[in-house]
Amino acid sequence: MRDRLPVWVRLRCGLEPKTLAALTVVLVVAAVLAAQHFWSGRPQPVSAPETVREEVAATGSTREPGPSPGAPPSAAAESPAKRVVIDVSGKVRSPGVHRLPAGSRVTDALRAAGGVKPGADLTGLNRARVLVDGEQVVVGGPAPPGQVAPGGGTPGQGVGGAGPAGAPVSLSTATVEQLDTLPGVGPVLAQHIIDYRTEHGGYRSVDELREVNGIGERRFADIEPRVRP
Repeated sequence: MRDRLPVWVRLRCGLEPKTLAALTVVLVVAAVLAAQHFWSGRPQPVSAPETVREEVAATGSTREPGPSPGAPPSAAAESPAKRVVIDVSGKVRSPGVHRLPAGSRVTDALRAAGGVKPGADLTGLNRARVLVDGEQVVVGGPAPPGQVAPGGGTPGQGVGGAGPAGAPVSLSTATVEQLDTLPGVGPVLAQHIIDYRTEHGGYRSVDELREVNGIGERRFADIEPRVRP
């Protein structure tokens, strides 16, 4: 009977029980791993993402978009706004030194000083003029030595520009016509002086004239005694 059985049956039946048990365990483990691999690799349905709608306030106003990631911060966020320091004196309620935003006008300086006292004469005071860092605004009284009202008028109420005969010219407030009166300075060089003033926010010292295009050592020596910052 044994000789009639197929060879593979005879070989299988001739295995030791331990060998057969080990072979069975291997087959079971292989089947489990195959089933797990099949289950993890099966296709799964993916739902489409929901559309995110930004809430709108009851007033109908919309939220302004913020800066995109990686965008460079604005100049206003990087550093505080530039300011000018102004000395306000005369017939104002709070005379003294005041710090105002760059681009402020004389009327802003008067407001910062508490306003003008009743009865103060503002004739000749250009309240719409843009302020320059380091200047003095005088209300209702004579201007400081070497200063006249804007536009080249006679000394009186007002703010600095150029002075009367013999007085130094203010580099921070003088006009082209006033600078043209300096030795060796013509309209073109006067405009260069004003351009430098505009670019650098005024003159902090007379020595800065050396940086102006067209002013050498000899010309600077002629101009220096006749000007002030």
